Amino acid sequence: MKYSILGFAVLSAFFISGCTTSGAFLSANQTIVHLERANYTITATNVSGSAEAGYVLGFSYSTGFTTNTFAAGRVEGTGMLYQEALENLWINYEKDSGTINGKRLALANVRYDTDILNLLIYTKVMITVRADIIEFTD
Repeated sequence: MKYSILGFAVLSAFFISGCTTSGAFLSANQTIVHLERANYTITATNVSGSAEAGYVLGFSYSTGFTTNTFAAGRVEGTGMLYQEALENLWINYEKDSGTINGKRLALANVRYDTDILNLLIYTKVMITVRADIIEFTD
């Protein structure tokens, strides 16, 4: 009886103090740009940015646009995977194409890829965002 109460307390503490994360670049307010006129150029294709995080005593899964993790605690990364991946995408673009300041740029054909490693005591999630970048000319 003593062990079952202790086991219940440990299990309860695991679920109450655990770590959960979920995220995506989904927006309720979207701006739609129609690329009908020749007022833009494609400045880069297939630019990507990635971010990753590692967790203990948990598991992760992906359902397309979202990736979810349930774990006892994070041991790597910040957990802001989509934000970091987009920031890294722009950093990678600037390495090849120069600064983005003063340019009228937009992302087109945005794609999300997820790589998940689930082990018994460790789970690791990596998000990659890929996009083509267009610049408006007038």
